[in-house]
Amino acid sequence: MWPYILRRILLMIPTLFGVMAVSFAIVQFVPGGPVERMMAQLRHSQTGMGEASAGSSAAAYRGAQGLDEAQIELLRRLYGFDQPPWQRFVQMIGHYLRFDFGESYYHHRQVIDLVIEKLPVSISIGIWTFLISYLISIPLGIRKAVRHGSRFDGWTSTLILIGYSIPGFMLGLLLIVLLGGGSFWHLFPMRGLVSDHWASLPWWGQLNDYLWHITLPVLASVVGSFAVITMLTKNSFLEEIAKQYVITARARGLSESAVLYRHIFRNAMIPLITGFPSAFIAAFFSGSLLLETIFSLDGLGLLGYESAINRDYPVVLATLYCYTLLGLVTKLLTDVTYVLVDPRITFEGH
Repeated sequence: MWPYILRRILLMIPTLFGVMAVSFAIVQFVPGGPVERMMAQLRHSQTGMGEASAGSSAAAYRGAQGLDEAQIELLRRLYGFDQPPWQRFVQMIGHYLRFDFGESYYHHRQVIDLVIEKLPVSISIGIWTFLISYLISIPLGIRKAVRHGSRFDGWTSTLILIGYSIPGFMLGLLLIVLLGGGSFWHLFPMRGLVSDHWASLPWWGQLNDYLWHITLPVLASVVGSFAVITMLTKNSFLEEIAKQYVITARARGLSESAVLYRHIFRNAMIPLITGFPSAFIAAFFSGSLLLETIFSLDGLGLLGYESAINRDYPVVLATLYCYTLLGLVTKLLTDVTYVLVDPRITFEGH
């Protein structure tokens, strides 16, 4: 297996390089970059100053003529656009290999500090969604497989499919209207991850306040994820129940509980367990723009949207680099998990 892991790691390098090269090339053709935005702001500022002083010193004012070439060249040098694109790309990759993502054009702060600041919101929504989804969906899927075709199976399938069909942001709006003081009951807050006086509360008060604020966003995020995990669990168990080794185990006199949890469970859980690495890592870096906007949560989703709108290229490219690297590592971990869970799978040449 180690030769396979080494080959996959070596393949990550050109893949990551290619993704960043294509993204960097696209950025070069997007209009309204940082230099153009700064030029527009300076022209607007000079125009305002000229209008304010037009009555007294119109002859001395020359801002309406626009920026001269020296000012434009200074702006290009400030943002590093005075160098050819290939040279800027090589320098960027060199910095990214050291996880030095530079400074944001829009926020004027280090990109890594911005990401770390926004992480608690995205982690809170993502990790709670991950835990609640799996802790409810797996037992529910097993129960549905055991009682396949029953009334319980029918009405639970109807409920989870209805939840799956409702977009998370629509459910979030409905929860705010019903429970967030929109039109009916004001049981939960509508904004922020914690209250303003959170730091002054005792530890149990801080925990209650945090859970109180996160309830509605997590509920809006988790409902849609029940269907996939539940139905995958059910179908995996149904497939294993029909196999010969289950019939043999029952013929030996084993109880249904022993057959289900000692024999079927391990094989049926392979598709779910192998998806744990990707689901777990995605939970830490998931950012839903619509949910964060609805519940006034300042997370990675909102940061990415603002960075794209404001042409904040260091933030856009840095987050893309991290997500791509995490995605490649997650794919490798998923393959390794297959081998650890199911010894029948091998990556050897034979």
